[in-house]
Amino acid sequence: MASPDSAPRRGRRPAGQDARAEILAAARTEFVERGYEAASLRSVARRAGVDPGTVRHWFPDKAQLLTAMLGVVGIDPGAVVGQVATGPVDTLGERLVEALLGLWDEYGGDTVRVVVPAVMSDATLRGLLSQFIGAAILGPVVRALDVPEAPLRTALVASQMAGLMMTRFLVPVEPLASMRPAAVAALVGPNLQRYLTGDLAAPPTERA
Repeated sequence: MASPDSAPRRGRRPAGQDARAEILAAARTEFVERGYEAASLRSVARRAGVDPGTVRHWFPDKAQLLTAMLGVVGIDPGAVVGQVATGPVDTLGERLVEALLGLWDEYGGDTVRVVVPAVMSDATLRGLLSQFIGAAILGPVVRALDVPEAPLRTALVASQMAGLMMTRFLVPVEPLASMRPAAVAALVGPNLQRYLTGDLAAPPTERA
């Protein structure tokens, strides 16, 4: 007869580092196969072979699970969305720039300089990074505006912010790289404002 110590264990798996690693591996597969929007903490738990409470022990929500996968520690997309959404609609672009620069500027931009090259070298993570920016942060902001052409607006804002991240941290271009976030937001914010709420029609001379 097998001893009690050798009998298979049932019930919730201990929420240790092994479980955390298995959850992150399962989340990577789940997000890639189903996409960020369709995946859920429950579906990740099923794939990892743990119960949903174990997933929530490490990752309170889906957005924080994705940020952990990308190696972006300490970023809460929900908090960013809440910060940006609070205030007049006509200054939304400036608040978005300032909020995202506030995140990236932490630790002197080291997070961006370390994480982005690592993500860009992995084809799977590159796709997940775009989901993180589009679905977890920009998507909720644009949807709340209830404006036409929401996917295009989200893509345009993402392109602007990606360029700003590049020229501020990865290939620094002065004086932009050293400017205060509020000053950058005042300059770049109006461009984002047009992407978010303005007319996207190209001038007649630029139409094909």
